[in-house]
Amino acid sequence: MEEPDWYSDWRHDAYHELEAKNGRLENEFRIGQWERWDYDLGPGTMTFSSGGAAKLVCEIQVAGTTSGGAGNWLWAWANSDWPADRVTDSLLVRDFGEKHGICELMHDYVYPEDDLNALGWHFTAAMVRITGALGAYRPPDEDGGGLFLVFRSVSWAS
Repeated sequence: MEEPDWYSDWRHDAYHELEAKNGRLENEFRIGQWERWDYDLGPGTMTFSSGGAAKLVCEIQVAGTTSGGAGNWLWAWANSDWPADRVTDSLLVRDFGEKHGICELMHDYVYPEDDLNALGWHFTAAMVRITGALGAYRPPDEDGGGLFLVFRSVSWAS
């Protein structure tokens, strides 16, 4: 796919920025260590809980999904199954792609050359960087696919 000369380094830097942001979320909120997670697209929240009690509440946006069966990434803005108000940040990524001529940010489906999960994380990192999000999460999935969510806010449950 075509891209500007600077984009490969920009995407690489975005990935490392996401690693740092997620590291801070892990240190401060222990994301990834809670017994359970649940997301509710109605209000756009993800709740992490333990012992039946909510511990964290996060405001989320959907970045996109990977499909092990199809072997592709699908941007959230291109998936009519997601509520429109949960994909607004992914539309900013598409707009960024259009503005800068970055094909992989403006095509609905992207097929990786190798690691599908890594592609999902790189695209999610691009979304985090473009939108100034706090971090991202990929709920565990056993079918080879993945849902990539971006955190707009993270707070301790009341």
